[in-house]
Amino acid sequence: MPDTSAATALLTATAVHLGFQATVTALVYPALARVPAEQWTAAHRAHSRAITPVVAVVYGSLLVACGWALWSDPSVWTWVAVAATAVAMAVTAFAAAPAHGRLGHGHDADRIRRLLRADRVRALAAAVALVAALIR
Repeated sequence: MPDTSAATALLTATAVHLGFQATVTALVYPALARVPAEQWTAAHRAHSRAITPVVAVVYGSLLVACGWALWSDPSVWTWVAVAATAVAMAVTAFAAAPAHGRLGHGHDADRIRRLLRADRVRALAAAVALVAALIR
């Protein structure tokens, strides 16, 4: 019998992730993208300092919940939720984080546009993960 606590943890973690990601996609990144080039370095530094602990908590919770859910009930929908979460994390690791690293050196409109595109992929992946966790 599947562990309902694991299912609840997965559902909660994916819901928190989508809420966080939707906020970043709809509000945080668009506001950051509007920062004038001459104010960019300070704004980007403040953004990075503020968001890093939140990312650590959200992603850490996702890792624990996904692992627990897979161990408890490795159903197809659990795997879909975990795979979608992995996509969001991979986009963070291989696109968003490196873009932020480069943007820390200065304003680059093209890089900002690519970051916004990557961020939309993360939001979509987070939505798919939540839907799969709900179906699970």
